[in-house]
Amino acid sequence: MSLKAQLTEDMKAAMRAKESARLATIRLILAEIKRREVDEQIELDDTQTLAIVEKMIKQRKDSITQFEAGGRADLADIEKAELAILSTYMPAGLSDEEIAAEVAAAVASTGAAGPQDMGKVMGVLKPKLAGRADMTVVSGLVKKALSGG
Repeated sequence: MSLKAQLTEDMKAAMRAKESARLATIRLILAEIKRREVDEQIELDDTQTLAIVEKMIKQRKDSITQFEAGGRADLADIEKAELAILSTYMPAGLSDEEIAAEVAAAVASTGAAGPQDMGKVMGVLKPKLAGRADMTVVSGLVKKALSGG
C-alpha cells in the first residue's frame, strides 16, 4: 500500500474514532500532497510524499523552538502533538553507526578526495538516506570524512 493510500485510510479511521487532532494533521499532509500534485501536474510517489512529511516535521520542530523561546507552551504543545503524528509516517531511522557506514561507502564509491567533492557524496547519499537520517548530521559526517577527520 502506498503512503498516500495509507494516509487516506488513517484519515478515515481517525474520522470514525473521532480523533480530531490526528484527523486534522492527516488532512494537512493530504492537502499539501494534493497542492503539489495540482501545481506540478504529477502523481507523487512514496519518496516525494515522504519528502513532504519530512518538511512538515522540520517546520514543526522550528515552530516548537520558536514558541518555547516566546513562552507560548500552549502553542508548542499543539506542534508537539502534530510532530508525534507526523513522525509515525517516517521510516525507522538509522543508527549513528549505520549512517557512518553509508557515508564511508559513499566516499569510497565516488572516489571523493577532499571538501570540493562534498556535492558528489551528498548526491549519492541523499536518495539513500532521505527520511531515514537527519541530512544535517549526514552533511557534517561527510564534511568530517572529506577533511581527513
